[in-house]
Amino acid sequence: MKAMILAAGRGERMRPLTDLCPKPLLKVAGIPLIEHHIIKLAAAGITDIVINHAWLGEQIEQYLGDGSQWQVNIIYSPETNGALETAGGIIKALPLLAAEEDDNEAFIVVNADVFTGFDFTELSILSEDCLAHLWLVENPVHNKKGDFSLVDRSNLPGLLSNTSTGCDHNKKTYTFSGIGLYRYSFFQQQLGGNDILPLAPLLKQAAGQGKITASVLSSSWTDVGTPQRLEQLNLGLQS
Repeated sequence: MKAMILAAGRGERMRPLTDLCPKPLLKVAGIPLIEHHIIKLAAAGITDIVINHAWLGEQIEQYLGDGSQWQVNIIYSPETNGALETAGGIIKALPLLAAEEDDNEAFIVVNADVFTGFDFTELSILSEDCLAHLWLVENPVHNKKGDFSLVDRSNLPGLLSNTSTGCDHNKKTYTFSGIGLYRYSFFQQQLGGNDILPLAPLLKQAAGQGKITASVLSSSWTDVGTPQRLEQLNLGLQS
């Protein structure tokens, strides 16, 4: 299995920290955010990693190199004309993510700007009729309304459901963690379209069709989206 780490964001809310440093290289516990993911992926035996970048991307390449320091193989997907949004960046990198023996084998995608204790050895197996599996978290204070709901299916993986716009306002919602397992075909149908493409509309469309499963993370998780959250995270890890 291959992995993609999304590292192309400008990090506007992180300014001024990201004026001279790309957000994925900001440090948590003395180690850049993106390096934490590489270490965890390597520990899970996932050694082929694609990283996209845009803002100050050359710094990411200079720091990580070819990945040999962590016994992984890193290939870069630069977005030279500016970030393409999440889905656009993945679509541009699809040729690098396709497995030689099966171009529809699932690959893992993780946002570089989250910090989590997620164990990448605990990846779900996608059923034949599903296009993706997402990991959700309890809604943080900065996203109280959540992104999706989860439909329990007893002994089967839960189904991702769009948040209700009707009368069922009491339905529990969750926030997308930025960690997902995707089939190549989930993005392949978008090839040749608009280069700049957000991921959320594609997820909502497939969720409405019952094509995405999901589960709730049991491990720690932080969206390192502001200098305050970064500071709080580092302080918490020191205590």
